[in-house]
Amino acid sequence: MRVLIQLRPSSDLVAAVADPGRTATAADVADGLPGVELDTGFAPVALPRPVPAAAGGDPLSLNQPLDFSLAAEDASVLVRGTISDDEPATRVTLLPTLRPDVVGVFADPVVESALVCGGDAPVGSWHDVERLLNVAGLHAEGLDGAGVPLAVLDTGINTAHVAKHSGRDVTLDAARSWSPAGVPSRPGEAEVDHGTMCAFDALIGAPRASLIDIPLLRSTRPGGSALDGLLSDAVAAFAHLRAVLAAQPAESRSLVISNSWGSFSPEWDFPVGHSGNYSDNAAHPFNLMVASLDRAGADVLFAAGNCGRDCVDRRCAFPDRPITGANSHPRALSIGGIDVNGRRVGYSSQGPGRLTARKPDLCAYTHFSGSKAYGDDQPDSGTSAATPVAAGLVAAVRTLWPSSRLSPAQLRALLRRTAEDRSEVGFDYDYGYGTVDPAGIMAALQRRAGASH
Repeated sequence: MRVLIQLRPSSDLVAAVADPGRTATAADVADGLPGVELDTGFAPVALPRPVPAAAGGDPLSLNQPLDFSLAAEDASVLVRGTISDDEPATRVTLLPTLRPDVVGVFADPVVESALVCGGDAPVGSWHDVERLLNVAGLHAEGLDGAGVPLAVLDTGINTAHVAKHSGRDVTLDAARSWSPAGVPSRPGEAEVDHGTMCAFDALIGAPRASLIDIPLLRSTRPGGSALDGLLSDAVAAFAHLRAVLAAQPAESRSLVISNSWGSFSPEWDFPVGHSGNYSDNAAHPFNLMVASLDRAGADVLFAAGNCGRDCVDRRCAFPDRPITGANSHPRALSIGGIDVNGRRVGYSSQGPGRLTARKPDLCAYTHFSGSKAYGDDQPDSGTSAATPVAAGLVAAVRTLWPSSRLSPAQLRALLRRTAEDRSEVGFDYDYGYGTVDPAGIMAALQRRAGASH
């Protein structure tokens, strides 16, 4: 079983891992872990310590204000490895007793792109999505994504394909892009696939955003495919993005992170209730990483998944509540899918979520003719397409509203409050708070700007 191991080594080693200008290897941090085959190709990652903003708060509860410290005396370090499949829960329990610097062992589940089931024809085109997002109105307000970093964590982006099929120039931030170890493609030059679709869809609402290419799902794990990866690589990617965010001036800081992937099966996870579990555990390192990025000023979006009751993806193996882990995170937006006629697509996962019950948060558009990443007659589909559509809208807002003016939490609240309700009861588990409403968002921003003068 693959696992993430959390250690608290010497403060010098913690400082070396946390400093991008220094180098520390997995062997430096964790050599000789009993019963663990250490993955020496995985660079150690510094995990910030959550610190409750109020005295007496629970540092592992995500439902409260938290700060995060990367100071050497506070942070810990994550490495990756494999333990025997023979009674893994027992082995995990024994490891901290054999190595006092081990403070936690967590599941490193397979994560997969949120593809669509079925073969229904496209409903409308990306130009319909452009109209529904009121892109012309957004641009008239100066909200086009110019200068906003938009990270697409997926299979990699082919910018030439996006430019050809959108008829627009594409801005790629190659310097701030990142790849897991062993991924050979250069930023913007991946094979046309799922990540190219996501990039195309993100640029519908924010055509001038700067794409950060992170081919997370180009797996090099044994037995992996070209459309899955490991959660540990997402931990490393988020650590990279934390450094990207920290390097920006505080007054203009912004970063939108689009994630059209998730964990679909408990097979790769520890059981619910186990300390190493991911699906339901706020204390899992990746769930803490998501919270730390939100606190630093990033907008994090996740696909709700394609486990909806009407058209369940064959990989969906959770018997109920399929919106798991970070896809149900309280500090992230979980995105469901509707078509351009406003109907919920049958594969869009329903809540409640596992980390937070009120999921999905919102719905955005999917199942339209757009990128042609899978052929001329195939739609951009799944909550995989809905999520970057919503991420593009967020990036458009960030053009003039950096996190210093509107925090990620405030923007999430604004999106929920202005959403077009799709039911008679307010929030519901099919549509969340409703469909994204750009006109309502712009009106709310105008009121907020007027109140600040």
